[in-house]
Amino acid sequence: MKYRLDPGQIEVVDDAVAEILRHQTPAQRVEGVFRCGRRVRNAIEGQLRHSHPDWNERQLADEVVRRLTHAS
Repeated sequence: MKYRLDPGQIEVVDDAVAEILRHQTPAQRVEGVFRCGRRVRNAIEGQLRHSHPDWNERQLADEVVRRLTHAS
């Protein structure tokens, strides 16, 4: 099946991923979203710690939030 993206179609889920999600409970799917969020936060924080070893915990936390929210 060929997929097309248009303004009315937000995303296309791979068939294998869809099959896995069908067998998960809603709680398992939500936990997966939270795990992904933690991984993203940890990756950003790790990059910042490497780039700015002189920053304190508050500066790191503030910058992680800024990046996650695009300073909105």
